[in-house]
Amino acid sequence: MSIAISQPMFTASTFGWLSIVRLGLVQASIGAIVVMTTSTLNRIMVVELALPASLPGLLVAIHYFIQVIRPRMGFESDSGAKKTPWIMGGLVLLAIGGFGAALATTLMEFQLVLGIICAMFAFFLIGVGVSMSGTSLLALLAKGVSDERRAAAATTVWLMMIFGFALTSGIAGNFLDPYSPARVILVSGIISMTAVAITFLALYKLEGSNLESKKLADSQKVPFRKALSDIWADDDTKKFSIFIFLSMFAFSAQDLILEPFAGMIFNYSLGETTSLSGIQHSGVLTGMLLVAVCGSSRLRHYFGSLRLWMIYGCLASALAMFGLVMAGIFEGEWPLKLNVYVLGLANGAFSIAAIASMMRLAVKGGPGKEGVRIGLWGGAQAIAFGMGGLLGASASDVARSIFANPAFAYASVFFIEAVLFIAAAYMASQVERKKK
Repeated sequence: MSIAISQPMFTASTFGWLSIVRLGLVQASIGAIVVMTTSTLNRIMVVELALPASLPGLLVAIHYFIQVIRPRMGFESDSGAKKTPWIMGGLVLLAIGGFGAALATTLMEFQLVLGIICAMFAFFLIGVGVSMSGTSLLALLAKGVSDERRAAAATTVWLMMIFGFALTSGIAGNFLDPYSPARVILVSGIISMTAVAITFLALYKLEGSNLESKKLADSQKVPFRKALSDIWADDDTKKFSIFIFLSMFAFSAQDLILEPFAGMIFNYSLGETTSLSGIQHSGVLTGMLLVAVCGSSRLRHYFGSLRLWMIYGCLASALAMFGLVMAGIFEGEWPLKLNVYVLGLANGAFSIAAIASMMRLAVKGGPGKEGVRIGLWGGAQAIAFGMGGLLGASASDVARSIFANPAFAYASVFFIEAVLFIAAAYMASQVERKKK
């Protein structure tokens, strides 16, 4: 089914590019706090505090798994005239959780058990904050962006989130050397307060009061469980949820093992494996931009189908994973960098097409239910990321205990991920399938 549709699904005034960029600033603020907690604090626990790597892994998993509440957060935001208060409230909770995580990490140096307990609570708040702000933000974007702009809007917002990752990592890295607990607390506090300020300014008078939507929501108000079961009963919603889970599970499962694979099998140095990650990310950005251009230009008529981008993006990802299987078999005799770039390109293409499709499908059933749908798919994505990272790394450990050759062990895990991408492509082909 093409991006183009014959009847508009959302009749209210749509957001212009300035409004989309303002929402992108909010997404960048969310990303800035998250990257500080999932990357910088992760490194401090493992390197500076010499704690087991499983500890930050568990804490990050907590923030993912708590996001099963996303459908509930979306349901509550659907009940009001505005989604802005939910975005702001979620960002404040996220900022408190991010700053609390920094305090807890520094506390571990002196009171390990108390620090871990505090960190678990902080990452719980981070999960709740991301669920509130992220779900409501994407639901607002879905409601306010016209259909022909969805692919480009999704790309813009996600590129700004990645920019938030990069900018925060760079600035924080400069001010955190040399390491001291006081520096960590100060930098985290500044990042959290800046993110809150940017969010409040970006959202100021952005969303008008949609009283008609509120009246409609009030007239159709049902209990949360009933609303969720009604949405789950929709065949396309169910299939799309399974697609999101499978594709994001496969996407995240290779995240923690690709660099160790390059170091162990191809003898890459630390700097070279870091560069390899950069090559993959550049491929992801290229794939996102490719879908945005094809979906929002004269090429739209020929290459504008989000459904096809999801299908072929997943199939291309599977081929790239099979390439990594061959890299494990042939070990050093394989163009690894080109393979990884193609993997990133395919990942970026299907993922941004999935986000744009998510936005479009969220408004397909009419106003007042966008948040629940976005929350359902966002929850599926979060669980997939949490499980994918943990099980991907665990599977590689198990495979290495089975196979004497570590190259074959990694290849076996990559093969499983390739099969998952093929299954995801099949589920994508079943979404909005034309009835004969």
